[in-house]
Amino acid sequence: MRVLISSDIPVSFVCGSSYFIKRLANLLKQGGHEVAVLCPGHRTTSTIREEEGLRVYGAPSLPSIVQKYLRLSPPFVINRFVEKTLDDFKPDIVHIQSHFFLPHRAAKAARRRDVVTVGTNHFIPENVFPHLHLPARVTEFVNKLGWRHLHYIFKKLSAVTTPTETAAGFMQRSGFFKEIKPVSNGIDLRHFHPDHPFAHVARLYNLPHVPRLLYVGRLDPEKSVDILIGAMPHVLKQMDAHLVIAGRGAKEASLKKQVERLNLHKHVTFTGFVADSDLPALYCAVQCFVMPSTAELQCIAAMEAMASKLPVIAANALALPELVHHGRNGFLFTPGDSEELASAITEILSDPDRQKLMGTASMQIVEKHDISLTLEAFEDLYRDALKKNLT
Repeated sequence: MRVLISSDIPVSFVCGSSYFIKRLANLLKQGGHEVAVLCPGHRTTSTIREEEGLRVYGAPSLPSIVQKYLRLSPPFVINRFVEKTLDDFKPDIVHIQSHFFLPHRAAKAARRRDVVTVGTNHFIPENVFPHLHLPARVTEFVNKLGWRHLHYIFKKLSAVTTPTETAAGFMQRSGFFKEIKPVSNGIDLRHFHPDHPFAHVARLYNLPHVPRLLYVGRLDPEKSVDILIGAMPHVLKQMDAHLVIAGRGAKEASLKKQVERLNLHKHVTFTGFVADSDLPALYCAVQCFVMPSTAELQCIAAMEAMASKLPVIAANALALPELVHHGRNGFLFTPGDSEELASAITEILSDPDRQKLMGTASMQIVEKHDISLTLEAFEDLYRDALKKNLT
């Protein structure tokens, strides 16, 4: 099969959906399929280049005003490039990753060529628009428009997936009545496991020899990393501990100021971006993983931590309870409650035996998310969609 994956996010941008796209594309290639990615490029003019082993059709793009490292392709500059991309690559399947400008245009161009189009939704309007700080009525109106546009695009697709049962439920409750197949983003259990040597990572970031906890992800508003930092003074009243924050984003400067304001500079390490080659070892260098975000439709970082045999503490929000089974492989806490989070952290870090039991449970839970199962599910989905298109 020739598969064109289209996203409104560059493959180089650090987030869960871009990681999913790169993993899926590379696995499809390894399986003998021809794969290309259509996404915003790095410049105001179009590009076609090899990027991280993939053929990437980079649409003209502009810097985003809301995210320092993100580029977006506005609708008025992409039409001709999308048409040329489909004519050049000649896909059998177009797999869109959202309902925004670039995937929308790719789906329209595919329909005109009678090319089968499927879609994976990684988006819920309520996760994004509240962070624009619009008046409540305006936010509600924009949320409705967001869902309406998503419905308009995705109802025309041959098949629709989303990473979790929770995400599928949100789509259904929004009034989307087409069948939705939950397919996990997946995790490479050969790459993430608990046996990575980690001394070099501990030296690289100068991590102290005390119990450590880890956050991995973007440092953006919806991730609520400030709540995690706010929990540290409560933890330190009970025990010595160190927080490692891996990632970058729009809130990085303000989070560092929060650390200084709370006099936590000796107890918090900001690593910045962590290379893929070091990330598995970083998980193995800590005793607990924390995800305070309220905007997770799955959470690849949490699955990576679970595969690394870590207990996980997560906000009781959206799809995180599908991964974190309270009391079994970690704890869920009330979103925004730093004191409750601190209590959970202290309970896990002060009990090595419980850490081991919860870490073992994490590995058992994450087994069904092995990336090979995700690849198999999408290959079956593509074949079924192609067969239906021929009948």
